[in-house]
Amino acid sequence: MSEDRRQEIINELKTLYWLEIETTLNFLAISVDLDGVRAEEIKKSLAADVQEEMTHAQNLANRIKEIGGRVPGTMDFSPQQSWLQPPEDSTDVASAIRGVIETENTVIELYNKVIRLCDGIDYVTQDLCIRLLAAEETHRREFVGFLKEYEK
Repeated sequence: MSEDRRQEIINELKTLYWLEIETTLNFLAISVDLDGVRAEEIKKSLAADVQEEMTHAQNLANRIKEIGGRVPGTMDFSPQQSWLQPPEDSTDVASAIRGVIETENTVIELYNKVIRLCDGIDYVTQDLCIRLLAAEETHRREFVGFLKEYEK
């Protein structure tokens, strides 16, 4: 693999790493902050997903290191997920669900980008991203189902 391609892959993995970290933080906040009887299932799902998203970040960090990159510290962090914040109205569960779906769409798009970038060059990173992509698609499907119920 060329040095330029390796660096491009590392940079994309860092982008994914930060998305997973930021998602973890926002899922944690929303899973605690939502109120109401209708919010309970969403809170439980997000609370369970906190650990899964952190595991994704750990997997990405390990891969960054394995291919010769450096795992960034918090001084390199710049929040991006304006759409995934605890809603002003803590009973606005539908807004939180839409934020989760938008986040999943964003991360799915990036995993697909890295999968294409690695094709024929870095099968280990490609395989990791395929596995993480599958988990993100499952999570998106779950929240699309939640949204159907909340928008009735």
